[in-house]
Amino acid sequence: MESILRIGVDFHAFDGKFQGSRSHLIGLYRAMIELSPDIEFVFFVHDIEGLRRTLGFDRPNVSMVHMGHANPLVRLGWQLPRLRRRHRIDILHTQYIVPLWGARGNAVTIHDVLFEDYPQFFTPVFVWRSKLLFRRSARTADIVMTVSEYSRGEIAAKYGVPASRIGLLLNAVDQQVFHPDEGSDAAVLARRGLADGRYLLTVGRIEPRKDHATLMRAYAQLGEDALPLVIVGQRDFGYGAFDAALAALPSREKVHVLSDVDDQELPALLRHAHTFVYPSLAEGFGMPPLEAMASGVPVIVANSTALPEVVGSAGLLFSPGDANELAACLRKLLEDAELRAQLVGKGLARARTFSWQESARVLRAAFLRWYQASQ
Repeated sequence: MESILRIGVDFHAFDGKFQGSRSHLIGLYRAMIELSPDIEFVFFVHDIEGLRRTLGFDRPNVSMVHMGHANPLVRLGWQLPRLRRRHRIDILHTQYIVPLWGARGNAVTIHDVLFEDYPQFFTPVFVWRSKLLFRRSARTADIVMTVSEYSRGEIAAKYGVPASRIGLLLNAVDQQVFHPDEGSDAAVLARRGLADGRYLLTVGRIEPRKDHATLMRAYAQLGEDALPLVIVGQRDFGYGAFDAALAALPSREKVHVLSDVDDQELPALLRHAHTFVYPSLAEGFGMPPLEAMASGVPVIVANSTALPEVVGSAGLLFSPGDANELAACLRKLLEDAELRAQLVGKGLARARTFSWQESARVLRAAFLRWYQASQ
């Protein structure tokens, strides 16, 4: 099939930590590739073999170009502009920031601008750089996208961009990956020393914004008979408070910190948890609670930023940073089997309302609309 345009995608997040923007890119472009056999996709990525092995990225309309690891200024100021020219890209899609050299055909997804209201959770250099570059990106990109109504409102308010100009690419989950069916997960649980339905779980980078410290203070209130707590995540900026809270736990031997969980293992750990907890203080969306709901696990989240928008009435919410409220929510789900079953059903239904295919249709329409108008 003859292609109608060439889309270049900055896929450097695929090479980094397992986080929301990585899951977003994989889910969205898996759906885009299937939806758009008439579009050529060129992925700029370091781990070409890893991406080639990823389900859905082996189609004839996909090519991969090596882009070495580099700091953001080198990537945005030199690598991507050079690759755009060399590979005759019509539209270049980046995350958060457009390339530093002006060109036509820039699409950007700004997942959040949390540093504007929560600068304490980021390094001063990151805040300064982001205030400058995110504003420029929102105002100059030909196509601007984000992942939640919360983030759309924040971008519009902070940078003076009409909300109507900001498209919405809601995150979703792959229902073939995140689901309640057990399959052959026994080996995963055995390797981690866990029992089906007999542990509490949280997933996310270990940094102050994710507020693991409040979770551990709440966990301490459950007493010696509490289920084990499994924390899936890699230590990141400012994790000292986490280590201090962990050391202060009387039952810290019941806390499992797993920093090496991959894409194949995570779904199994999710669907066998008793309860999923997400105490994050600020999120532009919040992928892990959605993945947990799709896996048939009840969720507890902080009542902040975009999280209520994701969970709706399908989970329990508590005041951000309130360990007593969180402990009360945990007790409810540990003691009330009927409530737990109700939330499992609501969560499964809620998760089905989010669709990568729908977000891909939105993005495809935006690409074609701009490209046709530019000719």
